[in-house]
Amino acid sequence: MRITLNGREEILKDGTTLTELVSLKQLNIGEVIVVYNHQLAKKESWPNIVLKENDGLEFLRFVGGG
Repeated sequence: MRITLNGREEILKDGTTLTELVSLKQLNIGEVIVVYNHQLAKKESWPNIVLKENDGLEFLRFVGGG
């Protein structure tokens, strides 16, 4: 299945959940937010979001500094 992640096409196995994708990308769940098809996805819903063909996602991480 093909999705768009941060503007790039990705190919994933069918049935991949949002939680699995975050894990595959080795991201710290506490440091990332996800925009899923133009809407902010709440972390508690990630395990229930099964990705589908042509979904669009943006992973955003906040970096502190000064």
